[in-house]
Amino acid sequence: MAQSGVTGVLLVNLGTPDAPTPAAVRRYLREFLWDPRVVQIPRPLWWLILNFAVLPFRPAKTAKKYAAIWREDGSPLRVYLARQAQLLRGYLGERLGKPVPVAGAMRYGKPSIAEGLAELAGRGCVRLLVLPLYPQYAGSTTESARDAVSLATKKMRPAPSVSWVEDFHAHPAYVKAIAKNVNEYWMKHGRPERLVMSFHGLPRAVVEAGDPYEKQCRESARLIATELGWNDARTVVTFQSRFGAQEWLKPYTAGTLEALGRGGAGRVDVICPGFAADCLETLEEIAQEGRDTFRNAGGKDFHYIPTTNDTPSWMTALETIVTENLPC
Repeated sequence: MAQSGVTGVLLVNLGTPDAPTPAAVRRYLREFLWDPRVVQIPRPLWWLILNFAVLPFRPAKTAKKYAAIWREDGSPLRVYLARQAQLLRGYLGERLGKPVPVAGAMRYGKPSIAEGLAELAGRGCVRLLVLPLYPQYAGSTTESARDAVSLATKKMRPAPSVSWVEDFHAHPAYVKAIAKNVNEYWMKHGRPERLVMSFHGLPRAVVEAGDPYEKQCRESARLIATELGWNDARTVVTFQSRFGAQEWLKPYTAGTLEALGRGGAGRVDVICPGFAADCLETLEEIAQEGRDTFRNAGGKDFHYIPTTNDTPSWMTALETIVTENLPC
């Protein structure tokens, strides 16, 4: 039976195709790349580019990349999102002494934000806390999620009241969770010569127009490096996943790994502190392509340290962030 007057939590991550096939990837890319928050090109021009230069060719190539990281139980991002929502229910219930409905949703793909909101509404939630699982704020991620939530709630009767966690890039619990994850890996595998902190990139023009993303990424990196005792020349901040011809935030991750390899670095470890769960951008672009780039340039030992996923320290961090922001 649905409870009355309940407060619920919606965890939002970016998205994933339903399967590692060209058809599924095409559907996903069409939704993702048509979002004006993601690609800020005049719509008529971008419609032509998307439909005649991108979608006819990119899905097959991208599907192969998804196939390389796909799990038996599905997309890693979807698997971890479901697990995070499940665990967070338990963590919050134990801390608050009452059940707190938690649903997971994807900005693109399934389960959609509308489906996540419907799930919470079905459990009697009249107040919602939306937590985009992006530690650093960006218009293309956080505001895009807000667009989708706003559109969905306009169709709900009655519409719930909605609160937001804008970002948590400097939250001590987040910083400690990332550092603990790295230290636990180092306890098992030893330490590197260099540590690369790779964040998802953004076009330089977006940041110059006022988006705080780069500043927040660099602040996160400084805090994490300080927590690790590595806030020095051994640590470098980079940006990955460049798309299109325009200049993006630098230095680029691929170029940095190549330079480190050419420079004879013995061991390089890479972490991705901007990702709440492992996905294509971490498991394929970094753990596979990044490794090959480094080694082909002459590098010796490459380690990708998996992100926090559903580890106890990460779930404790999410519980803390949610509890501090949960509407009464």
